[in-house]
Amino acid sequence: MTYVLHFAPDNASLIVRLALDHAGLPYQTRLVDRAARAQETAAYRALNPNGLIPTLETPHGVLFETGAILLWLADTHGGLGPAPDDPGRGNWLKWLFFVANTVHPALRMTFYPDKYTGTDRRDQARLRQHLQTQLADHLSRLNDAAADWQHNAPTVLDFYIAACLRWCVLYPVDTDRSWFDLSSYPALHATCLRVETLPACAMLMRAEGLGDTPFTAPRAPTPPYGSAT
Repeated sequence: MTYVLHFAPDNASLIVRLALDHAGLPYQTRLVDRAARAQETAAYRALNPNGLIPTLETPHGVLFETGAILLWLADTHGGLGPAPDDPGRGNWLKWLFFVANTVHPALRMTFYPDKYTGTDRRDQARLRQHLQTQLADHLSRLNDAAADWQHNAPTVLDFYIAACLRWCVLYPVDTDRSWFDLSSYPALHATCLRVETLPACAMLMRAEGLGDTPFTAPRAPTPPYGSAT
């Protein structure tokens, strides 16, 4: 069973890559060339009609939406999250969906405000400021609830959170990002640190040019090929 991960460097596909490598699952990668807007082509939309990244081809069909892919992998293979009969499953699930449905979409809106407000830069700035305030609150909740979702072994939720925190530091590149300080969230900082120590993270750093501290002290990616934006 070999999967095909459609990815772009430093996109949400990195979370799925972490999960696949952490679980030791065989997969191939196919670059979605964002610089050429390949995610908008008919060929890609035939796989993912939303034109978003990532997409995962499996022997059981094509999957998209980051949270759905992660949950499917965890339930299909085990070792990536609490099993359905685990007493901690409910607490873990609610925060996985919180990140997928609340934190990640808020970040996306800060990256691409024009998709939600139009071309007026003042409207875009107001939306970003509002979302940054909301995101700070969301991250505080995650930090305070760490006991609900942190487990002895890292799970796909850890990978998802670490990626979102990375993006808070780096994107959007043309705006003030001083609203975010990882040290304000000690439990989340600990998550980033332990994800960085995983062999799967070392593989990710090489594959996507993310540097030696991709989550605790992120820098702009220098991927061997492809573009993050």
